[in-house]
Amino acid sequence: MHVTTDPSAPWLIAGLGNPGPEYAANRHNVGFIVADLLAERVGGRFKRAGKAQAQVVEGRIGPPGPGNRRVILAKPMSYMNLSGGPVTALRDFYKVPVANIVAIHDELDIDYGTLRLKLGGGDNGHNGLKSMTKAMGSDYHRVRFGIGRPPGRMQVADFVLKDFSATERKELDYFVDRAADAVECLVIEGLERAQGTYNS
Repeated sequence: MHVTTDPSAPWLIAGLGNPGPEYAANRHNVGFIVADLLAERVGGRFKRAGKAQAQVVEGRIGPPGPGNRRVILAKPMSYMNLSGGPVTALRDFYKVPVANIVAIHDELDIDYGTLRLKLGGGDNGHNGLKSMTKAMGSDYHRVRFGIGRPPGRMQVADFVLKDFSATERKELDYFVDRAADAVECLVIEGLERAQGTYNS
């Protein structure tokens, strides 16, 4: 599926997670972690967004001149399973085409640190995606950050709400940096180029 949109239209990049310090380092919050790095790169700080239940940073991604893109980075503050409401409110406020919306989220079915970018598709049991798809349809981009499957008999809900392990944390900065690069490539150069470079 190839979707072209107006190059002057803004992009809405939503890192998915749960608000509050107790969740900050959870596997389920890797979308927030990547969004924080992107905010740092554009030189912005997250602030509450008007009536939308979200924090946002506005900035530009890409080289100076006509090649760069206006982006709104967002962290829904509604809890993961209600992410669709804040993202839809921001979409409407900033007039963002659905094809210019990117969800950054944790993905159980991919090995830790592996990235997969795609447009559309199912939610694979992910409550944040389920909420977004219910609110706006499924034709948005996803940057899927692999967290792997729970060990032994650990329940999925317990696994995703635990912090990354000490071993995982050794490589986390590298993988988060790579995920932020992938988002920038997607916005500037398009999905096919980003998939060719970052899908592994």
